Amino acid sequence: MTNDQGRLNAIYNYEQITGWLSTSGQPTERQFADIASTGHNAVINLALPSSDNAIPNEGSIVTAHGMAYFHIPVVFEQPTLADLRLFFGVVDALEGKNVWVHCVVNARVSAFVYHYLRYARGFDEEASKTQLLRKWLPQMDEVWREFLALPPGAVLTAKQEHVATRQ
Repeated sequence: MTNDQGRLNAIYNYEQITGWLSTSGQPTERQFADIASTGHNAVINLALPSSDNAIPNEGSIVTAHGMAYFHIPVVFEQPTLADLRLFFGVVDALEGKNVWVHCVVNARVSAFVYHYLRYARGFDEEASKTQLLRKWLPQMDEVWREFLALPPGAVLTAKQEHVATRQ
Protein backbone atom coordinates (compact mmCIF):
# COMPACT_ATOMS: atom_id res chain seq x y z
CA MET A 1 0.00 0.00 0.00
CA THR A 2 1.37 3.40 -0.95
CA ASN A 3 1.60 6.18 1.61
CA ASP A 4 -1.09 8.10 -0.31
CA GLN A 5 -3.42 5.09 -0.23
CA GLY A 6 -2.81 4.71 3.51
CA ARG A 7 -3.81 8.33 4.07
CA LEU A 8 -6.98 7.87 2.02
CA ASN A 9 -7.85 4.72 3.98
CA ALA A 10 -7.74 6.85 7.13
CA ILE A 11 -10.64 8.97 5.86
CA TYR A 12 -13.90 7.94 7.53
CA ASN A 13 -15.77 5.31 5.47
CA TYR A 14 -13.56 5.84 2.41
CA GLU A 15 -14.41 3.72 -0.64
CA GLN A 16 -12.83 3.68 -4.08
CA ILE A 17 -15.86 3.03 -6.28
CA THR A 18 -14.40 3.21 -9.80
CA GLY A 19 -11.11 4.42 -11.23
CA TRP A 20 -12.47 7.99 -11.21
CA LEU A 21 -14.96 7.99 -8.31
CA SER A 22 -14.19 7.90 -4.58
CA THR A 23 -16.54 8.42 -1.64
CA SER A 24 -16.32 8.94 2.11
CA GLY A 25 -17.74 10.43 5.23
CA GLN A 26 -16.61 13.95 6.22
CA PRO A 27 -12.88 14.43 5.58
CA THR A 28 -10.87 16.65 7.92
CA GLU A 29 -9.24 19.82 6.67
CA ARG A 30 -5.88 18.01 6.38
CA GLN A 31 -7.43 15.11 4.52
CA PHE A 32 -8.52 17.39 1.68
CA ALA A 33 -4.81 17.91 0.95
CA ASP A 34 -4.43 14.11 0.79
CA ILE A 35 -7.40 13.87 -1.57
CA ALA A 36 -5.86 16.50 -3.86
CA SER A 37 -2.43 14.84 -3.75
CA THR A 38 -3.92 11.61 -5.10
CA GLY A 39 -5.14 13.26 -8.29
CA HIS A 40 -8.72 14.14 -7.44
CA ASN A 41 -9.96 17.16 -9.38
CA ALA A 42 -13.29 17.81 -7.69
CA VAL A 43 -15.16 17.37 -4.42
CA ILE A 44 -18.94 17.07 -4.13
CA ASN A 45 -20.36 17.56 -0.63
CA LEU A 46 -23.89 16.22 0.01
CA ALA A 47 -23.96 17.12 3.72
CA LEU A 48 -25.64 20.17 5.22
CA PRO A 49 -23.49 23.06 6.47
CA SER A 50 -24.91 22.30 9.94
CA SER A 51 -24.07 18.56 9.81
CA ASP A 52 -21.81 16.93 12.39
CA ASN A 53 -18.15 17.78 11.77
CA ALA A 54 -19.00 20.13 8.89
CA ILE A 55 -16.16 22.47 8.00
CA PRO A 56 -17.54 26.00 7.60
CA ASN A 57 -14.99 27.06 4.98
CA GLU A 58 -14.79 23.70 3.19
CA GLY A 59 -15.21 25.19 -0.28
CA SER A 60 -12.26 27.54 0.27
CA ILE A 61 -10.10 24.71 1.60
CA VAL A 62 -10.91 22.44 -1.33
CA THR A 63 -10.34 25.11 -3.98
CA ALA A 64 -7.08 26.17 -2.29
CA HIS A 65 -5.86 22.64 -3.07
CA GLY A 66 -6.69 23.12 -6.75
CA MET A 67 -9.89 21.10 -6.81
CA ALA A 68 -13.35 22.24 -7.89
CA TYR A 69 -15.99 22.26 -5.15
CA PHE A 70 -19.71 21.58 -5.43
CA HIS A 71 -22.09 21.64 -2.48
CA ILE A 72 -25.47 19.93 -2.84
CA PRO A 73 -26.94 20.08 0.68
CA VAL A 74 -29.24 17.04 0.96
CA VAL A 75 -31.52 16.97 4.00
CA PHE A 76 -30.95 13.49 5.42
CA GLU A 77 -34.57 13.07 6.44
CA GLN A 78 -35.84 14.22 3.03
CA PRO A 79 -33.69 13.42 -0.01
CA THR A 80 -35.44 14.58 -3.18
CA LEU A 81 -35.49 13.79 -6.85
CA ALA A 82 -34.37 17.41 -7.41
CA ASP A 83 -31.26 16.68 -5.29
CA LEU A 84 -30.61 13.60 -7.41
CA ARG A 85 -31.08 15.57 -10.65
CA LEU A 86 -28.56 18.14 -9.49
CA PHE A 87 -26.12 15.40 -8.47
CA PHE A 88 -26.40 13.73 -11.90
CA GLY A 89 -25.76 17.06 -13.58
CA VAL A 90 -22.69 17.86 -11.51
CA VAL A 91 -21.17 14.39 -11.93
CA ASP A 92 -21.87 14.48 -15.67
CA ALA A 93 -20.22 17.90 -15.93
CA LEU A 94 -17.13 16.42 -14.28
CA GLU A 95 -16.74 13.64 -16.85
CA GLY A 96 -13.08 12.79 -17.32
CA LYS A 97 -12.16 14.08 -13.84
CA ASN A 98 -11.35 12.20 -10.65
CA VAL A 99 -14.24 12.97 -8.30
CA TRP A 100 -14.56 12.66 -4.52
CA VAL A 101 -18.10 12.65 -3.08
CA HIS A 102 -18.74 12.90 0.65
CA CYS A 103 -21.39 13.54 3.27
CA VAL A 104 -21.25 12.97 7.03
CA VAL A 105 -20.84 9.17 7.08
CA ASN A 106 -21.12 8.20 3.38
CA ALA A 107 -24.75 7.05 3.70
CA ARG A 108 -26.41 9.76 1.56
CA VAL A 109 -23.57 9.40 -0.90
CA SER A 110 -23.95 5.63 -1.16
CA ALA A 111 -27.63 6.02 -2.14
CA PHE A 112 -26.92 8.79 -4.67
CA VAL A 113 -24.00 6.89 -6.17
CA TYR A 114 -26.19 3.77 -6.43
CA HIS A 115 -28.65 5.64 -8.65
CA TYR A 116 -25.88 7.25 -10.67
CA LEU A 117 -24.05 4.00 -11.34
CA ARG A 118 -27.27 2.09 -12.01
CA TYR A 119 -29.05 4.52 -14.28
CA ALA A 120 -26.48 6.96 -15.65
CA ARG A 121 -23.64 4.47 -16.12
CA GLY A 122 -25.66 1.28 -16.76
CA PHE A 123 -24.17 -0.87 -13.99
CA ASP A 124 -26.32 -3.80 -12.90
CA GLU A 125 -28.08 -3.59 -9.54
CA GLU A 126 -25.48 -5.49 -7.53
CA ALA A 127 -22.52 -3.66 -9.05
CA SER A 128 -24.21 -0.35 -8.21
CA LYS A 129 -24.25 -1.10 -4.48
CA THR A 130 -21.24 0.19 -2.60
CA GLN A 131 -19.87 -1.68 0.41
CA LEU A 132 -21.31 0.97 2.70
CA LEU A 133 -24.75 0.75 1.09
CA ARG A 134 -24.73 -3.02 1.64
CA LYS A 135 -23.94 -2.48 5.35
CA TRP A 136 -26.57 0.25 5.70
CA LEU A 137 -29.44 -1.58 3.97
CA PRO A 138 -30.51 -3.72 6.97
CA GLN A 139 -30.99 -0.68 9.22
CA MET A 140 -32.03 1.85 6.56
CA ASP A 141 -35.19 3.80 7.42
CA GLU A 142 -38.26 4.03 5.19
CA VAL A 143 -37.28 7.42 3.73
CA TRP A 144 -34.09 6.01 2.25
CA ARG A 145 -35.70 2.71 1.25
CA GLU A 146 -38.20 4.74 -0.79
CA PHE A 147 -35.40 6.84 -2.25
CA LEU A 148 -33.53 3.72 -3.34
CA ALA A 149 -36.75 2.31 -4.80
CA LEU A 150 -37.37 5.31 -7.07
CA PRO A 151 -38.72 3.85 -10.29
CA PRO A 152 -36.21 3.74 -13.14
CA GLY A 153 -38.49 6.04 -15.14
CA ALA A 154 -38.20 8.79 -12.55
CA VAL A 155 -34.44 8.42 -12.28
CA LEU A 156 -33.97 8.16 -16.02
CA THR A 157 -36.17 11.20 -16.49
CA ALA A 158 -33.85 13.07 -14.12
CA LYS A 159 -30.89 11.99 -16.24
CA GLN A 160 -32.62 12.89 -19.50
CA GLU A 161 -33.57 16.32 -18.17
CA HIS A 162 -29.92 17.03 -17.42
CA VAL A 163 -28.84 15.90 -20.86
CA ALA A 164 -31.54 18.08 -22.47
CA THR A 165 -30.55 21.17 -20.47
CA ARG A 166 -26.87 20.73 -21.38
CA GLN A 167 -27.54 20.68 -25.14
